[in-house]
Amino acid sequence: MGKLSRTGVAAATRPGKLHDGDGLMLVVQPSGSKSWVCRVQKNGLRHDFGLGSAKKVSLKLARERAQEIRTWVEMGLDPAFERHKAQGIPTFKETSLKVLEAYRKTWRNEKHEQQWLRTLEMYVFPMIGHIQVNAITGPMIRHVLAEIWLSKPETARRVRQRIGTVLDWAYASGYRQSEAPMRAITKGLPKQPKKEGHFSAMPYPDVPAFMVKLRQRESFSRFALAFAILTAARSGEVRGATWDEFDLEAKLWIIPKQRMKANREHVVPLTKPAIRIIERCQELRIARRSVVFPGIRGDKPLSDMTLTKLLKEMKEPFTVHGFRSAFRDWVSEETQYQGEVAEAALAHMVTNKTEAAYRRGNLLEKRRSLMEDWAKFCSGG
Repeated sequence: MGKLSRTGVAAATRPGKLHDGDGLMLVVQPSGSKSWVCRVQKNGLRHDFGLGSAKKVSLKLARERAQEIRTWVEMGLDPAFERHKAQGIPTFKETSLKVLEAYRKTWRNEKHEQQWLRTLEMYVFPMIGHIQVNAITGPMIRHVLAEIWLSKPETARRVRQRIGTVLDWAYASGYRQSEAPMRAITKGLPKQPKKEGHFSAMPYPDVPAFMVKLRQRESFSRFALAFAILTAARSGEVRGATWDEFDLEAKLWIIPKQRMKANREHVVPLTKPAIRIIERCQELRIARRSVVFPGIRGDKPLSDMTLTKLLKEMKEPFTVHGFRSAFRDWVSEETQYQGEVAEAALAHMVTNKTEAAYRRGNLLEKRRSLMEDWAKFCSGG
């Protein structure tokens, strides 16, 4: 028998929590609104589940819902997922439209949304659009991608990323019990042909061996290229770096907005290998030169052609910019970091709200962790 009564619930006005027993609580807000919360503890972890407003949910119904949640927890089930399941799991297509709605404000223009939706309509919806998101398996996704993986490699990679975004959103929203198995799916597909064109990218598995070759000799061009790889920065951002942009104590490289493609200040968390490069350049610094990676003439930075020439001398058919693509592929295929963290690391355009978040708080720390893992990978660790 619970401690609360219908009259007691109706009469409760003092802000606070009234306990009914077995984790069920009536929460009274200073505004006078009242709601039900069920608190459960499993394996040392505590979770609170909202059961609805006391205006709409009676004491009897709240007790029934609390008992249901406790039963799910004891059975090892996720209450959030089970409640969504009871309400009806959306199909992949329905979920995709929810994701588009949620992300709409974060995109620069309508064209990006149209491209997103068009690829799903062409390659995904006909095959798995009608299937509930909790029932979509790795083999289903692989079957979708296999149709275009070799014939349209760039499109296939975009489709893979977009499927993963939809399923990760479904998982975070309680519609799936697991994240999208994108890494395993990619390993189950054949190796795509090498990219052709101006931004030819070195396959990311080859980057550690290349870094070993790059360190065999010392020069400002080799320092600059290694630093660009470790920071996933653009060539121009690295070559134009000046000493006043670095805070080695805080392990940060702060690039002013006038040097950024998006015209926004960009903060790069520095790893130990990247800091060692800067410290070595400091040891070799000539007089009062302001640039970190100077060219052969005065206080001028290295030219873009210098790094291109270096790659040719090393007999590598890739571009400096292509290492950014290698980094992005590595994040997608070898890690569990969210896409927004990788995009922020690449200084791709983001909203003001997200920009502020990664500059000041949690996302900056996630990026720091991401770059530490990338540096470890590049070092062969």
